[in-house]
Amino acid sequence: MKIMKFGGTSVGRPERMHQVMDLVTKGDERTIVVLSALSGTTNALTAIGEALAAADRPLAKSRIDELHKHYLDFYPQLVQTAEARKKAEDIIKEHFEFLNILLKISFNEALNLDILAQGELLSTKLFFTLLEEKQIPAVFLSALDFMSIDVNGEPELDKISERLKTILAEYGEAEKLFVTQGYICKNHRNEVDNLKRGGSDYTASLVAAAIQASVCEIWTDIDGMHNNDPRVVDRTRPIAELSFDEAAELAYFGAKILHPASIWPAQQFNIPVRLLNTMQPDAHGTLIKAEVSREGVKAIAAKDGITAIKIKSSRMLLAYGFLRKVFEIFEKYKTPIDMITTSEVAVSVTVDETRFLNEILGELKAFGMVELDSDQAIICIVGNGIAEDEGTLRSVLEALRGIKVRMLSHGGSRHNVSVLVDSKLKKQALAQLNEGVFSWN
Repeated sequence: MKIMKFGGTSVGRPERMHQVMDLVTKGDERTIVVLSALSGTTNALTAIGEALAAADRPLAKSRIDELHKHYLDFYPQLVQTAEARKKAEDIIKEHFEFLNILLKISFNEALNLDILAQGELLSTKLFFTLLEEKQIPAVFLSALDFMSIDVNGEPELDKISERLKTILAEYGEAEKLFVTQGYICKNHRNEVDNLKRGGSDYTASLVAAAIQASVCEIWTDIDGMHNNDPRVVDRTRPIAELSFDEAAELAYFGAKILHPASIWPAQQFNIPVRLLNTMQPDAHGTLIKAEVSREGVKAIAAKDGITAIKIKSSRMLLAYGFLRKVFEIFEKYKTPIDMITTSEVAVSVTVDETRFLNEILGELKAFGMVELDSDQAIICIVGNGIAEDEGTLRSVLEALRGIKVRMLSHGGSRHNVSVLVDSKLKKQALAQLNEGVFSWN
């Protein structure tokens, strides 16, 4: 059995949903289709929740009506028969009646999570209606029946596997096609929750791991992961193959095509992941697997919104337990650290989560002088074994000539050399690296 996940742009227009239908009905292998919400829907639902949280009901109503109109324009182009159109109309009516009811009741975070779930529920139900109209046999699966997270927001893979295998066992081998939602789940209180932005990739990888699928296909609007950011840099190319470790580094450090957490479930069970293009289905895309295809630099990614924190303390830095105490402050506020460098008198770290920054800075000042650099970017150069290759670091630094490097991380991973630069210099740095480190340029 294989997994096919389609993102918001892949289902964002009626004709694209038809393309998805054609793709998932090719071949004989049993398939679970994981769908995101239609492009723009999650942003719109977030805006509705924000308006309700601010008690601005007129604004919330306006945003609900605007999104409702989008779906009312969408479904007549998706399905053609009177019966299918009536089904689609009833689906849309049901979900927007729910949103409108929220205008009349007290708002809370649990309701907000319900709001955010509407996009995936709408997209999968509308797609299933299209399959029914075309008389394509399929089974509708609710992700809320098997996908769950624990008290820390982490997926419960063993429980997901047990539930999903039990559900699938109810259907014979003749049932080839299953449709479910990405992103949404139940939490430890059995309430509707989600896997955070980009979570449909995560759902697909978790489902693949849960049933030990033959492959997990992630379909987007770009032909695989590129060697650099094509939105910023000219002359980028898709990468034919990556190892799990390389892909995980790139996803974490800013490659938008893949959710950062979506590699580990597939890696645990050695399930290959393919990144494919819905608009160019015959393109090779990128294959992510355990084996490494070649040495050397494969790709560059950049992560924006980084804050660098330097703690200077000649008195305490070399003292036993000093670094542990520093890290405990970040752990206390559940704030991950991306990069770290140390010297005899200072330690510098970077974070991308600033919700508790003031509290963290307040506690760090007990250790010495604290300096802050905001609006930074981490640029991550990735390739198998590059941290052990003398030439890679030299070529990276030569390519960055003229650009002030705030921090450099080398050797923490075999596959990664990372630099921190001012965000205003990110585009220039990516372009210079593109020219300086890839042999095919």
